Amino acid sequence: MLKQLQISNYALIEQLEIGFNRGFNVITGETGAGKSILLGALGFALGDRADTGVLYDKDKKCVVEAHFELNDNTLQPLFEENDLDFESECIFRRELSPQKKSRAFINDTPVSLQTMKEIGSQLVDIHSQHDSLLLTDADFQLRLLDDIAQNGMVLSDYQAEYGNYNVIKRRLSELREMATKNTAENDYLKFQLDELDKADLKESEYADIEQTLRVMENSEEIKTLLVTANGLLEDSETAILGQMNELASVLSRLKHLLPDTENLGERIGNLKVELKDIAYDLRRREDDTQFDEEQLQSLQERYDLLNRLMMKHRVSDFEDLMALRDSLAEKVNAFENIDEAIEKVDKELKGCEKQLSALAKTLHEKRCQAAVAFGEKVVALVRQLAMPFAQFVVEVESQENFGNKGSDSIRFLFSANKGIAPAEVSRVASGGELSRLMLSIKSAVSSYNYIPTLIFDEIDTGVSGEVAAKIGGIMSLMGEAVQLVAITHLPQVASQAKHHYFIYKDNNGARTQSHIRLLNEEERIGEIAKMLSNDKITPEALKAAEVLLKG
Repeated sequence: MLKQLQISNYALIEQLEIGFNRGFNVITGETGAGKSILLGALGFALGDRADTGVLYDKDKKCVVEAHFELNDNTLQPLFEENDLDFESECIFRRELSPQKKSRAFINDTPVSLQTMKEIGSQLVDIHSQHDSLLLTDADFQLRLLDDIAQNGMVLSDYQAEYGNYNVIKRRLSELREMATKNTAENDYLKFQLDELDKADLKESEYADIEQTLRVMENSEEIKTLLVTANGLLEDSETAILGQMNELASVLSRLKHLLPDTENLGERIGNLKVELKDIAYDLRRREDDTQFDEEQLQSLQERYDLLNRLMMKHRVSDFEDLMALRDSLAEKVNAFENIDEAIEKVDKELKGCEKQLSALAKTLHEKRCQAAVAFGEKVVALVRQLAMPFAQFVVEVESQENFGNKGSDSIRFLFSANKGIAPAEVSRVASGGELSRLMLSIKSAVSSYNYIPTLIFDEIDTGVSGEVAAKIGGIMSLMGEAVQLVAITHLPQVASQAKHHYFIYKDNNGARTQSHIRLLNEEERIGEIAKMLSNDKITPEALKAAEVLLKG
């Protein structure tokens, strides 16, 4: 439930803090005192958009906080899904700077407006005077019925399967379209694939050919360098290995005269072994480096072929050419096996349709069951509001095709007059009838714990007398199931609330400000007396107010 609302620098409100109670709360005040501003601030805290025109002081930021008490764990999965801490006290905070920068927080964690609206819509249902038109909206009707039928889990499973169904359906359509296409496209793909298959592309061969060609094109210089290196090591008068032998002989004689130089001879011996190994490797490479004209020509032709293929197919490297070959092979194979593929996907679609049909049937049955009980509740309520012959029926019809929310179409049918068959609400209900019907619907829904906090903004406009008293009675009963906050101009409604708030303007300062306060019993009698006597408190009005408050 909504525990507290804190508003700073919003419209006519410089600073305001108000706590709300359980049950039926009512807000009264003169026209223009700021009741709509209060609702606007709450809507802002719940994710509604606003511009800098709402700033009371254009140089300061606006901050609105709504504090909620969460009495159960129903919303915990939604909080966890959005990486938010779930606590028994939940704080929605919204800020708007003079620079038009808006920030939103839930429990001090920054969130998007979409997330704030999604979670906020599960906590508060704000009904303004114009929202009765929602009764004529098919999506609203279906959503309301699904909430009453508690179809959340089944509907989620259905929509997941419906998404899969559409994917399979599109795939089947693509395959069938492919099957009906002219075979010329497939012939061209096969021609391209045959050409690449004949080329017999091998993994990494392009880089290997490039390396081999580089070596062969420089083979004369490579051989000259190898011969020179080998000569320096062992095939010349001043060869390094020959000089190493002389050095070893000198050190052998020296060790007899200087025993501690013996290790020098061993080190020279190790160097000779390494140099001989190098000399062997150079001779082998010299023998292997032969200039083969035929091999060079063959490799060059292969290299040119690969480059022509890459240029022809407009790919930047050899790996892309091989990927193109594999892609062509997959497409050609798919085309050649198209009938088998169509049969397989068609079988998948039939299995999916079977699942969808079962889930749609479950939704339909639950909706039908909920529609009967819901319709009876609404009729019982709306007949109390000066419409004794009213009829209300929720029509659930199963359609042939699947939709995003099942295969049902929903219609709210209504008749306010005796002997007149119910017809679509949009065709037969007047504005006043729509308001009373919506109140009855919201009252019926409240018993399902639909939303913990309901807010009515003058839903009772256009009624008076006994009907007004009945509306107050209905709201009082609703307050036993949910927290209800109603803005009203009717004393018959205000008198039946458990808690009465008064909103007013203060013109004593430099600028007009809106304020709100909870009335005590004596103040409440005076306020209801004013409502009864057009703002003139008379003894008769005071007595009438006392009678109303005593019920």
